[in-house]
Amino acid sequence: QVQLVESGGGLVQAGGSLRLSCVVSGSGFSIDFQAWSRQAPGKQRELVASLTTANGAVYYADFVKGRFTISRDNAENKVYLQMNGLEPEDTAVYYCYVQVRFQASGVRESYWGQGTQVTVSS
Repeated sequence: QVQLVESGGGLVQAGGSLRLSCVVSGSGFSIDFQAWSRQAPGKQRELVASLTTANGAVYYADFVKGRFTISRDNAENKVYLQMNGLEPEDTAVYYCYVQVRFQASGVRESYWGQGTQVTVSS
């Protein structure tokens, strides 16, 4: 019913930039909350950034503050993560997450994307 597809990952040199996109497909819902998380090999998944639609409140993990920006496209149900000043420590699989509210029922559900690989070389 609701599907998330990330894109924009790839290989980049240290100091470079990438823009990740998350397309949220389906109908009959609105996105109340969106976030990006990442997971490096052998490590726990960690929250990178989040955005609350209603009030525009944002959260950034300390290790990305000043470098990453989360945003959304209100017309197309897309979520973005602009990543600047990338470091080798940013290498991970990045996952999109959304909490949606179905218009007819008012029910809320959460969904994860499949992830996109980001690799930063020295």
